Amino acid sequence: MEGHKSKTREYLEAILIAVIFLKFANTFVLQTFFIPSGSMEDTLLVGDHLFVNRFIFGQEGWFKGFPLLPSREIRRGDIVIFRSVEDPTQDLVKRCVGLPGDEIRVEAKQLYLNGKRVEDSAYAIHRDANVYPNVPQLRRDFRLRDNFGPFVVPKGRYFCMGDNRDNSHDSRFWEEAEHSVPASYIKGRAFVIYWSFGGGTSDGRWRGVGDFAVRIGKTALGFFTETRWSRTLQLIR
Repeated sequence: MEGHKSKTREYLEAILIAVIFLKFANTFVLQTFFIPSGSMEDTLLVGDHLFVNRFIFGQEGWFKGFPLLPSREIRRGDIVIFRSVEDPTQDLVKRCVGLPGDEIRVEAKQLYLNGKRVEDSAYAIHRDANVYPNVPQLRRDFRLRDNFGPFVVPKGRYFCMGDNRDNSHDSRFWEEAEHSVPASYIKGRAFVIYWSFGGGTSDGRWRGVGDFAVRIGKTALGFFTETRWSRTLQLIR
């Protein structure tokens, strides 16, 4: 009887340690994230599930200042996960295109950085052939989508845009947030797709136990037929 209790206790301790380790890893090292919208197409698709490196841009909390893992500054072109400047309870994923002090300008959909045209055709897409001028008669979202700036990125902040340029609510539109993301809002860099599911993805909002159960059931039924196997373990660039 004593041996049985001892064995049960060992299992419980092992499970507890595993849970603590996973919680630690998800908080400080690797975080998971899924794509609920098409703002990063075709680089990232709706239903892509990502691993996010939380250490790469420097340690936080207890570990700040301790070089436990390699870290570096944010670079132009990094695909970053960050808290929304409009709703900090939501996480977003975009491409960092401007560092502090950079001058950003969009002219007829073309991005310019510090006065030079950015060659971004390898990842940026434009699915709307219309080019809207920056005139007051048009809706603000149309004007800023295709013509923006010039704008100098403030100190300690970053200018981020979605790769699906005609369908991305990003720095171009965040006027009240200085059109940029504070460094403290950035959680990490997306670096690999560990699973890609094409059978419908939640937008991340809680709608009750019933809705959650239905989504779990649909995912389980469509796991083999709706998984995009070719995207598994694909590096994100």
